[in-house]
Amino acid sequence: MAPTLKETDPLDHLEERIQKAVALVHRLREEKDAAAKAAAAEKEAIAKAVADEKEEAAMAAAIEMENAQKITDALRVDLEEAKNSSAKLAAELEAMREERQQVRSRLEKLLGHIDQMGTA
Repeated sequence: MAPTLKETDPLDHLEERIQKAVALVHRLREEKDAAAKAAAAEKEAIAKAVADEKEEAAMAAAIEMENAQKITDALRVDLEEAKNSSAKLAAELEAMREERQQVRSRLEKLLGHIDQMGTA
């Protein structure tokens, strides 16, 4: 008996290589899809973070504007009070000047009368 030679079909080897290539292409497509999903999720997360930062900045600006308005209102009230105090003090000063003038003229009259009495 002669040893049997195993006949190899060159197409079997080729079919096996094609199946491996198809499996590799399938795996690469799955990896590509997973990478695309991860990139989309990362892009969405970045967009959300940017939107959150913008919202926080807008809120901070609104609070700052509100605080500036409160300070401005308080300063206006203080200014009005200062103007009122200044007007009141100016009126008191004018009244004191008039009173001083009256006292001076009375003193001059009294001194005039004293001089008349001293010469008489």
